[in-house]
Amino acid sequence: MADLDVLTEQLGTVGTIVGHLDGVVTSPEWQAARKAIIPKTSAFYTELGLHPGLWAALKAFAETDAARALDPVRARHLKLTIDGFRRGGADLPGDKKARLTEVNTRLAEVTNDFGKNVLDATAAFELYVPGERLAGVPERVRAATRRDAEERGQEGYRLTLHQPVFTPVLTYADDRELRRELWEAQTRVGQEPGRDNRPLVREILALRREQAELLGFRNFADYILEDRMAGGGDNALRFERDLEARTRPAFERENAELEAFYHVQAGQDAPELQPWDGPYWAEKQRQAKYDFDEEALRPYFALDNVLSGLFELSRRIFGITVTEAQAPGWHPEVRFYDIHDEAGTHVASFYTDWFPRDTKRGGAWMNAFITGGPRENGTEPHLGLMCGNMTPPGEDTPALLSVREVETVFHEFGHLLHHAMSRVPVRSLSGTQVPWDFVELPSQIMENWVMEREALDLFARHYQTGEALPEDLFRKLVDARNYRAGNVAMRQYSFGLTDLTLHVEYDPQSETDPVALARETMARFISFPLPENYAQVASFGHLFSSPVGYGAGYYSYKWAEVLDADAFSRFADEGLFNRETGRSYVDTILSRGNSDDPAQLYRDFMGRDPDADALLRRTGLL
Repeated sequence: MADLDVLTEQLGTVGTIVGHLDGVVTSPEWQAARKAIIPKTSAFYTELGLHPGLWAALKAFAETDAARALDPVRARHLKLTIDGFRRGGADLPGDKKARLTEVNTRLAEVTNDFGKNVLDATAAFELYVPGERLAGVPERVRAATRRDAEERGQEGYRLTLHQPVFTPVLTYADDRELRRELWEAQTRVGQEPGRDNRPLVREILALRREQAELLGFRNFADYILEDRMAGGGDNALRFERDLEARTRPAFERENAELEAFYHVQAGQDAPELQPWDGPYWAEKQRQAKYDFDEEALRPYFALDNVLSGLFELSRRIFGITVTEAQAPGWHPEVRFYDIHDEAGTHVASFYTDWFPRDTKRGGAWMNAFITGGPRENGTEPHLGLMCGNMTPPGEDTPALLSVREVETVFHEFGHLLHHAMSRVPVRSLSGTQVPWDFVELPSQIMENWVMEREALDLFARHYQTGEALPEDLFRKLVDARNYRAGNVAMRQYSFGLTDLTLHVEYDPQSETDPVALARETMARFISFPLPENYAQVASFGHLFSSPVGYGAGYYSYKWAEVLDADAFSRFADEGLFNRETGRSYVDTILSRGNSDDPAQLYRDFMGRDPDADALLRRTGLL
């Protein structure tokens, strides 16, 4: 069992590094390298899980006195390994094993193609505009896009689909036609000739359904969720639809209020609001309602200060020390850190890579390069990374983040802590290798501190004057926290229910177009009319850029939000920096990985099962 646990460690590390570099400094060479190894590694992993000798040895060992005498962690490792072999098809007859290997290999190839198309299409888009078209857009964005154009020898301002450009243009640009142009460019990602993901969506869904049916499951969601907290596709659907029903009244009220505000400002005969109008008018309404512009917060959120405050917060709560160190990186912007515990033990190191590039995929993520932990000769440090696409430094300013970007930094560091603080002796049960609907709890709980005055005082200081965040600005931030909370929630439900609809209710053998079905599902959660060619699902990398990823699991974000809203209440009651509460959290959640059932780990920390209403209370929807 110990050998089996580390058998694929070297191969997994190499595969992770190749995939990582393809995502952060992609090039034709990295793309070709990744494409070359995927069929081989995918077939290898599938065949390993179908190996008759290993399977026979596992079953024989499980019947021995030695197996019955295993400690709880190793007993769980044995049980989950046997479950994994069975779920991987080890009991299938030879012809079905061969077909499963073909399906898994093709699934790995086609999902890689999906992700590559999104990355390439996003990198390929650029739009040069004169300065007058950026009226209303914050000066920092104007300066960055002007500098970007100059570096390419072009006139004007270079707009891209990277979030630090795309989001502020949609939110602040007075030029409605420019907002439309950028929004439509975003919706074309995944649909362009040569990079069209729409046929791939149907193929991926068909391969996943066949994979599940070969293994004896009704659909892909039931297969994937069998060993997660939700237990199956129908339970996850019920969870999302219950939240939708309870949120919809607030959603409809918010949209009616926005519509009324818009017509007061723009006139009763103003054109109907469109998707590219929503963020712009919602921001105008928020500024009017709360006298609050989120841009006013940015000078207080310099990235280096945010990181320093986050590390100090983690020292107080979790007893760790984070220090910058030196190691080779993949880009000049990459930085490297060490983590030591209270005893001075080096428990982990990690890389950060925070800013967008045309050679880097979008979004933010944490990943593990090396899983360490307890070993016979002591503790081996873990090695991880955090990547993002945050607002980069200006010509004369440091990287000044939005409050949402600050939350993202805290979120990814929560994942990193889950990896770095793991003390599980079995590699495959360590760190973030927990059921997917539990994995977001350690990340999302960290976001709560961003809205607490005591925590903000550690890092929210004006980058020029050192002044703390003014109290009136803090109060406006808190007051506006749940602004359009119904819309924010419904956006997440739209992704989760689209995912589950495609993986539970859609039949890949039918005539139904999955892209059209996804559009119809999402339309219920968007208050603006969607064009006929709307196909967000064709760029939905969370669902389709890896064989599993968040496929049939996007509901996990909301599931874990319920857990994090409830679990944070213990910190709120006992003290935001209470070291004993932090120690309990490390001992029951962060250090335990998948060494016990997640529901039990949660009960160990909270002393009870989750309070299902905690999230709705926090967001003002209850």
